[in-house]
Amino acid sequence: MLARLRMPAPGGDGGLPMTVGQWLEHWLAARAVPRPSTLGGYTAHMRMYLAPYLGQIMLADLSAAHVQAMFTAISRQHATAGTPISPATLARVKATLRAALNSAIRAGHITSNPASRAELPPARRPRAVVWTSARVEHWQRTGIRPAVAVWTPAQTAAFLNSIRGHRLYAAYHRIALRGLRRGEACGLRWCDIDLAAATAVISWQLQQYGGHLTLCPPKTARGERVIALDSTTVAALRAHQAGQQTERVRIGDGYHDSGYVITCLNGDPMAPDRLSRCFRQLSAAAGLPPIRLHDLRHGAASLALAAGADLKIVQDMLGHSSIVLTADTYTSVLPEVARRAAEDTAALIIAAGCLIPGTQRRRRPGWRSLRRHVHTMIIGGLSAAHPARQIAAPPSGDYGSQAGSWDSRAGGSQRQSTPLPGQRVRYRSRA
Repeated sequence: MLARLRMPAPGGDGGLPMTVGQWLEHWLAARAVPRPSTLGGYTAHMRMYLAPYLGQIMLADLSAAHVQAMFTAISRQHATAGTPISPATLARVKATLRAALNSAIRAGHITSNPASRAELPPARRPRAVVWTSARVEHWQRTGIRPAVAVWTPAQTAAFLNSIRGHRLYAAYHRIALRGLRRGEACGLRWCDIDLAAATAVISWQLQQYGGHLTLCPPKTARGERVIALDSTTVAALRAHQAGQQTERVRIGDGYHDSGYVITCLNGDPMAPDRLSRCFRQLSAAAGLPPIRLHDLRHGAASLALAAGADLKIVQDMLGHSSIVLTADTYTSVLPEVARRAAEDTAALIIAAGCLIPGTQRRRRPGWRSLRRHVHTMIIGGLSAAHPARQIAAPPSGDYGSQAGSWDSRAGGSQRQSTPLPGQRVRYRSRA
């Protein structure tokens, strides 16, 4: 109680105690201008969760039990409504509250952060899976689709071929092959592209907040990058540039030359949400299994690895700050790549088994030696030597008059011994 009475007001060194809701509003208004998407996320978390559940509690009285009860109530509310909330969303709400309370600690309003002690279910980043024929059949039969999925190379090619005449073909071509984020694709300007050098500089992205488009830097520092363009992407961009010139001439004075690569019909820059809506319509019309536009970026990473690109090159292409993120999230093993790896592993083991230990010389497979030995024992006698080098030596006894036969009078067997081709037979003369 004493701490609450001595707590300063947001705007000065004294005043009445404030609630959690009042502090959240002050914290959001006093923050340095964040990205529009970040600001939108903070605002949504405060409006939907933090203010309704914690807004009336005094800031100095806020405890870990209050925060834990809020997350329990949020989970139950969504479960009752039939819309379960994901652990990742709960983690983001917790991050917003923790950031606001850390600011309150720095301002001297509280001494500890109750949000840091709240326990949440583990939030696992979903891993992209490939739309194999079995998954497509299961989706068509049950309607259940993976949270994150990517197309196979054949499906990606089918999509691009189906939209070849569309005015936004170049945009989806770049995302599918070079892995741009949708905001980066919409924020790309013609001055950022060098078609002669086949390069593009990714330095800006378009974000939409409150119905307005904002040009801001990429998501991370590594997002500012230079990407190489293949010959098909250069050709698609040249055709797109010619199409823009045609639209400019047709519209005339009503055309707004914004300088962006992806534009609306009047030349204004296109919102990322509109690019996503158009993608869903085009992919459904092509009869392909559903994916998000961002999953096309996932597929670009998987296709690059399948083509033999190094993981570090893929990281630079996508603009990731960590190669671990590239390996864990954005790369899916395509079926043909997995089969090739399995065959290569099996071939390595088989080849290693055919080498004489300690050498690089191959040894003869055991089954060939066994077959040769059995053949010799049955047909060529007891000698295991090569048939061309065998010397047949019958048991001691008198020979009959016929060469190669045993004399029954000497108590020998009546078995006939016929030499094999190329076999030398040595007979002992009769005494």
